[in-house]
Amino acid sequence: MTVQDKESVREAIADIRISISLGDIARRYFGKSAAWFYQRLNGTTVNGKPAEFKEEERQMLKGALLDLADRIRNVAENL
Repeated sequence: MTVQDKESVREAIADIRISISLGDIARRYFGKSAAWFYQRLNGTTVNGKPAEFKEEERQMLKGALLDLADRIRNVAENL
């Protein structure tokens, strides 16, 4: 994944970033820590190279956000 791809993940979630718990998404959908998620989101150097989301992880994040959207819609419809 290129630096531009990495930035696109950050940019893509910028609008919702403060409204959702990225740490919860990391634990619930990836089985990883919040630190793991933020390292990839921010391109933090880990073991001498920038951490990044693999394509499979990007697809998992997409699925996680779609699932979260469905869960929010269901709650709203049941109010």
